Amino acid sequence: MAGARTGSRRKLTARLSIVVLTAALAGFAGSRPAAATVDWASSVTASDGTVFTVTNHLTPAAFGPGREWLLAWAGPADPTSPDFMAVIDATKNSPTYGEVVNTLTVGPGLGSEPHHMQYVWHKGDSIFAGGLLSDTTLVLDSSRLPALSLRGVNIASDTPCGSAPDAYWTLKDGSAYATYMGGPNVAGPCTYTNGEVRVGNGFAGSPGEIVHIGADGRTLAEIPAASAASEDPQQCGSVPQLAVATCANPHGIAVREDLNRIVASDFLEPRDFLSPQAAPEERLTRNTVRTFDISDRSNVKLASIGTLPIGPRAALENDPFWDESRVVMETATTHLPHNKGAFAATMNGGAVHYTPDITAANPKWREVYDDTAAYRTFQPDRSVRGGGDNASWIFVSPDDRFLFHAVMGQSVPYGAPLDRTTGMVYVLDIRKMLAAGTKYKCSIDKLSEVFHGGAERDCPSLVDVLPIRDVTSGGPHWGTIDNFDRRADGTYRETKTAERMAIANYFLANSFGGDGDHRVCMVTVGRGGHLDVDNTFRDEHTGQPCVSFNRADWPHGTHGDSRPHGVLFAVSDRPLRR
Repeated sequence: MAGARTGSRRKLTARLSIVVLTAALAGFAGSRPAAATVDWASSVTASDGTVFTVTNHLTPAAFGPGREWLLAWAGPADPTSPDFMAVIDATKNSPTYGEVVNTLTVGPGLGSEPHHMQYVWHKGDSIFAGGLLSDTTLVLDSSRLPALSLRGVNIASDTPCGSAPDAYWTLKDGSAYATYMGGPNVAGPCTYTNGEVRVGNGFAGSPGEIVHIGADGRTLAEIPAASAASEDPQQCGSVPQLAVATCANPHGIAVREDLNRIVASDFLEPRDFLSPQAAPEERLTRNTVRTFDISDRSNVKLASIGTLPIGPRAALENDPFWDESRVVMETATTHLPHNKGAFAATMNGGAVHYTPDITAANPKWREVYDDTAAYRTFQPDRSVRGGGDNASWIFVSPDDRFLFHAVMGQSVPYGAPLDRTTGMVYVLDIRKMLAAGTKYKCSIDKLSEVFHGGAERDCPSLVDVLPIRDVTSGGPHWGTIDNFDRRADGTYRETKTAERMAIANYFLANSFGGDGDHRVCMVTVGRGGHLDVDNTFRDEHTGQPCVSFNRADWPHGTHGDSRPHGVLFAVSDRPLRR
């Protein structure tokens, strides 16, 4: 199935002299150009003949000493303005640290609801950026950072069996696996690449799928996430109800190529939650995690469906909507060869679950931490619990020491003031649990463990909690770790020690709460895992810590407040060593 036609159809236009443009694309090492902005565009023709164009708007700061960048995929509050990728100087000690040096605007189309990219970036990777509502994935060439060019585009008609793209994981061959939460473009039977057929209830409904996307944006395979047999009809509702019940609405994704496994979390039926008028129903929220066998990269198979358990805090909740197992937003795998475990975090449930071996025929999941225990460090009166806290991004440090977790806050079911149910980022030390392998004992099965952490010796231990105050309807939703280290000679290499992370305060304005204050904050990670806001990462307009996306002017013009969602660290090609 064709995704985009490139090669001779690629169109590159430069609106400045070739001398300046060449200097820019060679690494931005020279002096700044006289012009205030360098505009540079690239285009790709999609499979339906539509020409997609991205345009760089490079400020003079892009030509300075910066070599490490933070990318933020954002949409404007003004529906008449274009979506864009902001490129922020993330080079430590740079004179323009925290400054937006480029905005890459996207056309045609408006209001795609820019969502996620891949979780981490490696040298040579394309950048995969999804539009949740437009059902489109852009594939960007990052070899000329801080400029980006369009390598390919995957549009709705390229994935007829799935919609609402969410997250991406890049592979060593340059392709990526992506989660498409929603159902087929048209209700009814849909045939996947391997010839299997599933019946869906339409766009942004059920079941979702996994899509294998090439480095040029082409669809390599549509992979069914739903089993052929009916899943639990009491738990796996849909609107309208499908005859073969399914909870397959994959959201988070993590891949272990060495173990030949994908781990994906089922979230909810997306179209029923995409408007402020949505009426949440328990039966439309998901409590399942799926593994896929990728031994044959071109013929991926669903390997298991695991159900998360209800924990002891359910006894305190007035509605099963807030049980610990509900709305599985994210997964995170370990990284080192001798570890095979993975984690799953629930958005409504506010809990972290673990399985020690994702290669098992039927991985068993246990709750190993409740967000309530982290809240108690700054809300000791027990007034705030994990249920409904909108727990979000989760990631294991590359050295398998720590688990990082971002939580938006809100605690909707309790109606508490937003300044009390604030968002946070916390860190767990997971080494003892990983060392125990399949014999680990940790299990949150008593109310005392909800408030104090697991009683077993191998349970994760809380290292630090960083409250991030956001009194809007949102909070710290998405994050990314800085997986690069700058050497004394000015070159960069990937590192297994996470020393920084970036956090974006925005979820989804169209949902029932989740807009956020639109800041992107830099957080330092100390040797022991302790967290602090990096107060030197400041907005170039306000001078305040964190970069605010609520501003009038951008490099691409006066377009006003914008909403950053996915964030990603990347490094210019020349100084980056493998």
